[in-house]
Amino acid sequence: MNTLLSRLHPRRWLTGLWRNPDFVKLWGSLTITHFGGQVTFLALPLTAALMLDATPFEVGVLTALEALPYPLFGLFAGVLVDRARKLPVIIWADIGRGLALLAVPICAWLGVLSMPVLYVVGFLVGLGSVIGWPAYQVFMTERVGRTNLVEANAKIGISDSASQLVGPGLAGALIHWLTAPIAILLDACSFMVSAWMLRGIPPAPTDAPKVSGESVWREIGEGLAAVWRNRTLRALAWSLAAWQLFRHAYVAVVILFAARELGFSAGHVGVLFMLAGVGSLTAAGAVTPLNARFGFGPTMLAALGGTGVAWIVLGAASGGHVVASVIFGLGLFLLDFAAMTFFINYLTLRQTVTPDRLLGRVTATMICLTVATAPLGGLAGGWIAEHWGLRAPILLAGVGALLMIPIVAWTSPLARMMALPGPQEVSAPDSVAEEMSG
Repeated sequence: MNTLLSRLHPRRWLTGLWRNPDFVKLWGSLTITHFGGQVTFLALPLTAALMLDATPFEVGVLTALEALPYPLFGLFAGVLVDRARKLPVIIWADIGRGLALLAVPICAWLGVLSMPVLYVVGFLVGLGSVIGWPAYQVFMTERVGRTNLVEANAKIGISDSASQLVGPGLAGALIHWLTAPIAILLDACSFMVSAWMLRGIPPAPTDAPKVSGESVWREIGEGLAAVWRNRTLRALAWSLAAWQLFRHAYVAVVILFAARELGFSAGHVGVLFMLAGVGSLTAAGAVTPLNARFGFGPTMLAALGGTGVAWIVLGAASGGHVVASVIFGLGLFLLDFAAMTFFINYLTLRQTVTPDRLLGRVTATMICLTVATAPLGGLAGGWIAEHWGLRAPILLAGVGALLMIPIVAWTSPLARMMALPGPQEVSAPDSVAEEMSG
């Protein structure tokens, strides 16, 4: 009996970061918002398509406005993260996004829901994300330490995968039973619960602001220069910017494609998107063996190319209901397996090579630079779909992602990066213009 009890003791299976209470709270809050986010990912475009009869270009505008805060405010968010205590920033970003999402069910209940309302909500949710996400990443890095980043990102990847595994099916059922706007209420509540959980994290010495009193523009310049001087970050910035262009063209039309072109119901779309969660969950467990077998950088390149293959599979979905479902589901599985494999390594690499004092600015700068093209992608996806059909943006995204892989391999050190490099200190330049021209 004693042997059995000792095997069941939490210390036997709660290992590593599961014994870090701060990480557990961070992981729990992010898991909850990931589940809520799965609802909004399906419900917001379905609200536009089914309740408001939006055109593909209008849905493209909605996608663009959700991403617009990144290029507008991303660089300033990095300064804010380095100047402020991160935890309050994360909490208020969660509360702000929850309140913004509450406007959708309230307006639907009052009978005044319209595309302009969705546009404003999408923009405000994006604004909360551009502030809250870099603060979260920096806060997590400070609390778990650089040596635990791979484990932390893998565990977060598993929670994200689990939310994608269960969340879409739940979202589809809620949309079917309660209508899409009311289902969004669940996501609004998830942000409020997340904020409440994070309040329980005690302060620590690492919470102190990294900079204060300097010129905002000089601090922004330091973040830009840190990215420009690091060949790895510089290559990742432009390549991910191109990839985000393709991804948001796909995001702008994928729900419309499934609902209108393939004739899937909201519940059926939710069930199929659960296969994306299976792909993510598989990737979270496979990324470490893949890195060991093929190398850190080559695994990232192969995964980036894998997203292109997945988009082509998704765009090729056709035929009867069953055949189209199988092809569409396979594409979702491949897409999230490849994307999760890439981003677990990408986040770890970015956090590892960035000095502590620049972590907030480099994180926000990279997010700003890599997502700057996203609004153009959303608009382009909607415009192409309106003129050439809903299938065209998805296929073009796949071809574009595949064509960029040889260029990324040639211009970056990823093809030869078999293991993680160490942190690299960067000195501040006199001016951003001088550094960029150099």
